[in-house]
Amino acid sequence: MLFDSTVRRELARTFGATLVVILTIVLTMFLIRTIGQAASGSVAPQDVVLLLGFISLGHLPTMLSLSLFIAIVITLGRMYRDSEMVIWLSSGVGLSRFVRPVLRTSWPVLVVIGLLLVFVWPWGNRQSLELRDRYQQRSDLSRVAPGVFQSSSDGRRVFFVERSGGEDGSARNVFILARLPQSESVTSARTGRLETVGDDRFLVLERGQRNEIDMKSYDKTLSRFESYRVLAQEKVLASATARPARATTTLELLRTATPAAQGELVWRFGLLFAAGNLLVLGIGLAASNPRRPSNWNLLFSLMAFIVYFNLVNLTQAWVASSRLDMGVALLALHGTALAAGLALLWWRDHATVFTWRRGRTAGTAA
Repeated sequence: MLFDSTVRRELARTFGATLVVILTIVLTMFLIRTIGQAASGSVAPQDVVLLLGFISLGHLPTMLSLSLFIAIVITLGRMYRDSEMVIWLSSGVGLSRFVRPVLRTSWPVLVVIGLLLVFVWPWGNRQSLELRDRYQQRSDLSRVAPGVFQSSSDGRRVFFVERSGGEDGSARNVFILARLPQSESVTSARTGRLETVGDDRFLVLERGQRNEIDMKSYDKTLSRFESYRVLAQEKVLASATARPARATTTLELLRTATPAAQGELVWRFGLLFAAGNLLVLGIGLAASNPRRPSNWNLLFSLMAFIVYFNLVNLTQAWVASSRLDMGVALLALHGTALAAGLALLWWRDHATVFTWRRGRTAGTAA
């Protein structure tokens, strides 16, 4: 009882501290990247915080798995360095005995990881895609602030609006400079508004004129119009059926037998299985010799984590490209990882017992 409570208490403290550090680092990186996307026009500046929240929720399972794995390695590694592990091993407690308190401490985190992967991951991706699509597919006219020159999404047109006409997207005193490979035109109108016809959106200008120059012959054309309609070169938001696999719910993926859906399921379930296997691997990788001046266990553990999660992504790509079956991919990768973790525990236990008995025999002979 004392053994379990001691390990669980220290493991919980280390996990909390590690999670705070990893969250701070990762959120800072995501914030910088999101601000860069807002500065380049990929996302709306007012949606930066909201988009950062969705991205963080999507990557929270990976951060929880990494924090739990590092907490196990640090906690048991500290016991080895302070010779506390020698006391437990001398008392007949093998390294495999640490599996139970580690699992009792980690199972709530594993449940949270599973819920995040099954429900929150597709929901967060769907919300992020909608935010990006809504901003990218907004009208060229809506990009313009009154009194400011603004380029269109494709960079071929420059807009200027003297003032906005209302919440319906209309504007007054519109100026448009369009550059094409064969021509260059300047269009001005008293008013402009947006109309949606099917999946296409049109910019309707009223009471204006258009000056066009042919870039080959340099012929100039002047035309006046009462109403002028131009395609805004955009589509309405994609329907739910056109969502990518990562933004599709787990239940819909299970009902779909496409390789892309199975690849996404391999990734979601693979992260959950990987989080459980890393618990066993962390116990075995934490073993170290306290007499050594340097300890490379944490570095090796981080390398093992990176390799494992890259293999999860690799199996997802193989299943999505129909190179590998879903069940075979899950069993081959995660079954091998579990077997490697159990074999490492067995080797650590037997190597420790053998070394301890050999030292006792040498001491008795002397």
